[in-house]
Amino acid sequence: MTKPSLPELLHAAVTAVGGTERPGQAAMAGAVAEAVDDNAHLLVQAGTGTGKSLGYLVPALAHGERVVVATATLALQRQLVERDLPRTVEALHPLLRRRPQFAMLKGRSNYLCLHRLHEGVPQDEEDGLFDQFEAAAPSSKLGQDLLRMRDWADDTETGDRDDLTPGVSDRAWAQVSVSSRECLGATKCAYGAECFAETARERAKLADVVVTNHALLAIDAIEGAPVLPQHEVLIVDEAHELVSRVTGVATGELTPGQVNRAVRRAAKLVNEKAADALQTASEGFERVMELALPGRLEEVPEDLGYALMALRDAARTVISALGSTRDKSVQDEDAVRKQAMASVESIHSVAERITQGSEYDVVWYERHDRFGASVRVAPLSVSGLLREKLFTERSVVLTSATLKLGGDFNGVGASLGLAPEGTAGDDVPQWKGLDVGSPFDYPKQGILYVARHLATPGREGSRTDMLDELADLVEAAGGRTLGLFSSMRAAQAAAEELRGRQDRPILLQGEETLGELIKNFAADPETCLFGTLSLWQGVDVPGPSCQLVVMDRIPFPRPDDPLMSARQKAVEEAGGNGFMAVAATHAALLMAQGAGRLVRATGDKGVVAVLDPRLANARYGSYLRASLPDFWYTTDRNQVRRSLAAIDAAAKAAP
Repeated sequence: MTKPSLPELLHAAVTAVGGTERPGQAAMAGAVAEAVDDNAHLLVQAGTGTGKSLGYLVPALAHGERVVVATATLALQRQLVERDLPRTVEALHPLLRRRPQFAMLKGRSNYLCLHRLHEGVPQDEEDGLFDQFEAAAPSSKLGQDLLRMRDWADDTETGDRDDLTPGVSDRAWAQVSVSSRECLGATKCAYGAECFAETARERAKLADVVVTNHALLAIDAIEGAPVLPQHEVLIVDEAHELVSRVTGVATGELTPGQVNRAVRRAAKLVNEKAADALQTASEGFERVMELALPGRLEEVPEDLGYALMALRDAARTVISALGSTRDKSVQDEDAVRKQAMASVESIHSVAERITQGSEYDVVWYERHDRFGASVRVAPLSVSGLLREKLFTERSVVLTSATLKLGGDFNGVGASLGLAPEGTAGDDVPQWKGLDVGSPFDYPKQGILYVARHLATPGREGSRTDMLDELADLVEAAGGRTLGLFSSMRAAQAAAEELRGRQDRPILLQGEETLGELIKNFAADPETCLFGTLSLWQGVDVPGPSCQLVVMDRIPFPRPDDPLMSARQKAVEEAGGNGFMAVAATHAALLMAQGAGRLVRATGDKGVVAVLDPRLANARYGSYLRASLPDFWYTTDRNQVRRSLAAIDAAAKAAP
């Protein structure tokens, strides 16, 4: 039997999922196959509706080596594991003459821990919650959730938090899960043979395709303790999110509450001298943090430095004491000790990292109204980390609908630690780029409107002219509006204003769960939905309910954002344009994602309205516009109102 060609395999897979081959899909599949065969790195921009998951799954499965697919969102993970992979495997099985296996793998804390469920949470100041299991009818929502999870544990095959419906709060889930540092290990745990997390890892070791998330991929790469099975090919979907997710994993934080918790957990397990030293260091740290003002610390202040060194040294002593007094015969004692060890190790590692004062780290204070002050440390850049840990041992394919910013891949490639093909030496991995386009006819389906006549937005104060413009646009559109705001304060002000002016539902992020808000928005075309960051990237509502997408302003990072401003300064000190490399790139990515909410299907029509004149007037405006879909562009407010009214009338007349 001759080896099936890639077009044959793609056709079989597309047919199996109930579709037809889409423009760009074959080009993408061919480029992925070539990159994998050549052990090369590929950046693929594939617009909404391209069918990019099959564009990479088919050549990956045909290659025959183990593949890890990392995604940013739960929705895509579920789509891959529950729909695309089962159908694709069945379709390709007769042609490949083998049946590739697939599995999903997440971090340990995403799985229910049977030891914690049955033995209870190690004694702590927050615990005792499992006492509610003994009550016949727990009165609190937390108690009810804990009882429900105990029942669920008897039925679930995965123990995966995302399979628990309805879901539970983070606080409730924390009572039945453990981090990797807190885990006793399969050989020591009485429930090791039944462990959901271990079962998931064993399935992954046997699978040809492992679906995971960006965070676990980052942990696997950064922390030096492999959690993913060995793999020859890595595919990163939603790759525009990768740098921020890796940065998040590489960020450390210390709060007085976190340190106090570690003190309480360790106090009964170590000698009095070690416990007292950690208690004293904790009190010194808390005194320093009471006076902490938000902002970057270009140099660690002397008082903070002393407090962190005291914490580091005391934590090291406690870690040694915990290790030397372990009673390995008592599993409950092991669980208590393991939790204490995890808390103290976390404090030690962050305190040591800050006191070492690397030029490649950024340190800053944050203050939260509810949780108080914290000190944080993050890498100035993750490009070197990614270059070294991710791109040296395997072929990597990165794909998203938004990888070309300003019209090319250079910005994203540089942020990943890669260089364009043919432009660097052997020490820097190189990328090839491919834009397979979109099946949508953007110039005919959408309008990009910039409200050039409005005043330039300032940092503070009400934008009365912007609110007037927003109200007029929503009225012309008959509702149907997704409002994307640069801050929660701006979203709340707009919602309050329009609720007072118009008699139509205005939904506001935070007043209900995000899933419920999107469901209600999609169900009623007259409804508007206003919100901030997660709406810029997380809304998929094709059809007449979303025909106007409004951005209140260009979403530059805040000038006082410690990490962004530090990165911008570093680029400038190296002779580059810090504003374009950091602030404009950040804004371009968000705007591209936001504009992508408008056209989700071939029949969609509408307007993306940017209520910030800088997109038309500023020199960087052309760069930002080049990052957006190729909509028909105008600054004519009357034309846009007529277009919205016509779209609204057509939607109402449709059967």
